[in-house]
Amino acid sequence: MYTFPNHHHYDVIVIGGGPAGSTTAALLAEKKHRVLLVERDKFPRFKIGESLMPGTYWTLQRLGVLEKMQESYFPKKYSVQFYSRTGKASSPFYFLENDPHESSITWQVLRSEFDQMLIENAQEKGAEVLQETAVHEILFDEDKAVGVRAKPPSGALQDFSAKVIVDATGQSALLARQLKLKDTEAKLKKASIYAHFAGAHRDSGVDEGATLVMHTENQDSWFWYIPLPDDRVSVGVVGSIDYLLQNRNEEAQQIFETEIEKCPALKPRLANAKQLFPVKTTKDFSYRASQMSGSGWVLVGDAFGFLDPIYSSGVFLALKSGELAADAIAEAFEKNDFSGAQLGKFGPEFVDGMEAIRKLVYAFYTRDFSFGRFLKEFPKHRQSIVNLLIGNVFRMGFDGVFDDMSTMCDLPETRVLNGRLNANSPTEQKASLQLASAQAEN
Repeated sequence: MYTFPNHHHYDVIVIGGGPAGSTTAALLAEKKHRVLLVERDKFPRFKIGESLMPGTYWTLQRLGVLEKMQESYFPKKYSVQFYSRTGKASSPFYFLENDPHESSITWQVLRSEFDQMLIENAQEKGAEVLQETAVHEILFDEDKAVGVRAKPPSGALQDFSAKVIVDATGQSALLARQLKLKDTEAKLKKASIYAHFAGAHRDSGVDEGATLVMHTENQDSWFWYIPLPDDRVSVGVVGSIDYLLQNRNEEAQQIFETEIEKCPALKPRLANAKQLFPVKTTKDFSYRASQMSGSGWVLVGDAFGFLDPIYSSGVFLALKSGELAADAIAEAFEKNDFSGAQLGKFGPEFVDGMEAIRKLVYAFYTRDFSFGRFLKEFPKHRQSIVNLLIGNVFRMGFDGVFDDMSTMCDLPETRVLNGRLNANSPTEQKASLQLASAQAEN
């Protein structure tokens, strides 16, 4: 049994001040819960992942930061556009064609400033924030999470207790590693090399802030191209780890430049551009924890799972999981029920939406698959594809899309959470109907 100093008791401890953690902390502090938000870095700090999905609008609105976003200098994002290996552009997917509401317009953000805004919002709503404080361990009393052991800037390890521990540590996935819950997606082992540029070509009008996805000639890699404020553009290449890093003798900068030469759509855009800092490299292992919650703890954002960056779903899933977790935790205090079932009650619904994006990722990485060709063959699914790109993935029926898509590419089997499907999800409803039909035939 741990003994905690009296002044180190909280209702909720959130580990990690990124979008998922700041969202959870802000919404719970707003409900007058005593919240401690612990962040190992000092904000602002550099972070990749600058492109937002339109689906982030509703959580940003609930957080009370929508007006700040609308008044910001972040470029507005109206669409996403794909380029083939020959440099041919698809028709842009304009989000406003799906819904003329202002929520169909989103932003390209500098994550350092965006994340700073979110963590300050949590603090303004009443959360206590400790930056430059590394959590060394999550403390358990048998199978119940009861606190954290952390090292504040003062340098001495300290123990803090709480009814609920929220792991929002991003790809560090502190609790998933501690409990050995992390399950890597073997077919999506990717790496990325990226930098920012000044003076790169930008399209005009509503297309200026578009996210561009560009294939290289051999289709072994692809580039993102994301316009940012102050004449910056984020440019990154993604490919399998074996192709991009492990089987190359060049340094990362040289690999980056070699891949640019192989991308007909990108080369002219960077012809007069200046790289603003040395390239950075990450290994984007797509993964998911086998469990989202347990007694006294819950995982949010990348601490639960990370999907390939192709559709810019990271911040959207972080914000949404943080919001859903906050609601489940608030209800846990009302019921005095801090079980894993209560804290993770949103899990099946969340995973169902995550699965839809995951299947779209697999389609993208099928070498001969083309969205243009797919929509030419199945034009009835254009609305569903736009819904996926927007982030409108919860409580939506996508089974017909993926049934037809599977005729043109290999899609993965649906992964469920601890063997549980969401009883209200289209996937579960379809399974129930198939079972009922089979029983009737027998």
